[in-house]
Amino acid sequence: MFDWKTIDTVLLDMDGTLLDLHFDNHFWLSLVPQELGRQRGISHDQAQQLVVDAYGKVAGTLDWYCLDYWQTQLQLDIMGLHRTLVDRIQLRQDSMPFLDALATAGKKRILVTNAHPKSLALKLEHTELATGLDAMLSSHETGYPKEHPQFWRILFEKFDLNPSRCLFIDDSEPILNAARLAGVAHQLGISNPDSQKPLKTFNDFPAIDDYHLLLDDLRR
Repeated sequence: MFDWKTIDTVLLDMDGTLLDLHFDNHFWLSLVPQELGRQRGISHDQAQQLVVDAYGKVAGTLDWYCLDYWQTQLQLDIMGLHRTLVDRIQLRQDSMPFLDALATAGKKRILVTNAHPKSLALKLEHTELATGLDAMLSSHETGYPKEHPQFWRILFEKFDLNPSRCLFIDDSEPILNAARLAGVAHQLGISNPDSQKPLKTFNDFPAIDDYHLLLDDLRR
């Protein structure tokens, strides 16, 4: 799929790409409306519509990913609720073999995530993900989400990267496109970000559902 000789650095999304997105989907689409309905004394459907409308207003912005924003906006203990679900925080079964193979092949592994630093810290605490990475950057440290071109400029400068020798892996097609527009030479989609949902279809980028498919080429 790729000529690995032309790739020095692999930029990796976290949720849905290295971790099972089931945790986040369950949290934001089920637990948050459930707790909101309970606290406000409204029906589940009303609570669901309320959060869908609230999410839609800030989709694609840094606020959409900001736990502090949602704590204020919804008046919920967002981190407290996160901690009730830590048993659902799971690495994809193929992530560590892939990260280990990248290290063996001499590739730099940088996590680039829109996850809020508090969410990132919780997920690192409950998985071994940190042992498979060389560096990390949350978009909240830059002031821009990955959807914004300035995020990529800051990323390249911070780690002294040549984007023409980078591969970016993500489960979001719009974010893959943002990376391509920023000059990242190679993109790869993940078609099974949530282990409990059907495969996604990618229209403009190659996509896989198992990192083991890359290992033979990577080890050559």
